[in-house]
Amino acid sequence: QEQLVESGGGLVQAGGSLRLSCAASGTTFTMNAMGWYRQAPGKERELVALIASSGRSTNYADSVKGRFTISIDGAKNTVYLQMNSLQPEDTAVYYCDARHYTDRWNDYWGQGTQVTVSS
Repeated sequence: QEQLVESGGGLVQAGGSLRLSCAASGTTFTMNAMGWYRQAPGKERELVALIASSGRSTNYADSVKGRFTISIDGAKNTVYLQMNSLQPEDTAVYYCDARHYTDRWNDYWGQGTQVTVSS
């Protein structure tokens, strides 16, 4: 059974950095894309960044462009999110998403990791 395991969340002061990791296990296939979403209290889940398994195509939310960098080891189904210049508004639960296309898109989700940025 497919499972996504996230790590790297925590508490950091404004201006600091964190690196999130997410590894997919229990699969016999390579994901087509992987990414990160986040959900702050009282808000809807939103896309943070998405990357194709080749690493050639990325997509970022406007709010994190220039501060966050997504990268992937496609062969290992592992995705990373380097977060720099963190701000209190980045505080949220961050969820890893892995996408695999068969005859439709299939999404697999991690359990979430808390990122808290203090001012």
